[in-house]
Amino acid sequence: MPNQPKRLQRSRTNKVIAGVCGGIAEYFNIDATIVRVVAVVAVLAWGAGLLAYIVMMIIMPLEGTKETEPNIGARVRESAEEIKQSAQKIAKDFKGTKPEQKK
Repeated sequence: MPNQPKRLQRSRTNKVIAGVCGGIAEYFNIDATIVRVVAVVAVLAWGAGLLAYIVMMIIMPLEGTKETEPNIGARVRESAEEIKQSAQKIAKDFKGTKPEQKK
């Protein structure tokens, strides 16, 4: 079997929200933390970083899927569900941490 060309795709294993930064890091063979820091800076500095992340989340295929003709509607629904689940997890983790009380 000939070598398959590298594909830019969202990571299933190296993800925090939807695997976009992890997928980019795997594609360029760099640490995902670096990509995440750049993404956060882009969101905070320019604001368009959030829009770019959402667009990439919709158009980048998930690792291990073979898509010949992407169904954008289904991908948007799946992405929205992933964001919802990540937000619920982050909220649950945040609620679980209690600040130290003064004595």
